Amino acid sequence: MTDQELLKCYTDFVPFLAAVCGPGCEIVIHDVTNPEQSIIAIGNGISGRELGDPMTDLARELQEKGTYADTECLLNYKGKTKSGEFLSSTYFIKNEGRLIGMLCVNKELAAAQELNLALRALLDRFNLSAPPEDSPSEDLSSPLESVMHSRIAEIISREGTAPAHMSMQEKIRVVHKLDADGILMMKGAVAEIADQLSVSVPTIYRYLNKPQA
Repeated sequence: MTDQELLKCYTDFVPFLAAVCGPGCEIVIHDVTNPEQSIIAIGNGISGRELGDPMTDLARELQEKGTYADTECLLNYKGKTKSGEFLSSTYFIKNEGRLIGMLCVNKELAAAQELNLALRALLDRFNLSAPPEDSPSEDLSSPLESVMHSRIAEIISREGTAPAHMSMQEKIRVVHKLDADGILMMKGAVAEIADQLSVSVPTIYRYLNKPQA
């Protein structure tokens, strides 16, 4: 395959990649054999560049230093234009080891930076910064809920088998034990039992109506 045929395979994908990645992501194909007019395809031109524009200084540097020889790509480096900052990545297009082009992806950072600033302002306003690791912690569940959870877990553990590996008869036995213990009379108990046994709430009621083996 000639260099131009190979490059065309990449340029044909530019509209697809631009549509998939969205309008905040610019897709550019460079032909490095013509550095003064290297851009041969561009999608979502948010950097202000156009077809026929030259390679950037970094692209020329990567080519001159032979960076492409030891790697397939360069990921997530900073880019900038008069219009803003970008997070950029470059894939080296090679033909039998020779660098013939570059596929560049430039992601606009303005919206993400604005969102990050807004989030920081919100967190600061309500003092929602993450607490130090050695700060005290508190269980906000009610004591009754905590006791119920522990009691259900204790009775399940007596079977000696993890719920995921229990047979139906083992689960039926657990439900009947919990019922005899009065746990099912507690608010939210059925849902908690179903969660710990990895079954549905209706299944718990069916187990109650089944005799123990």
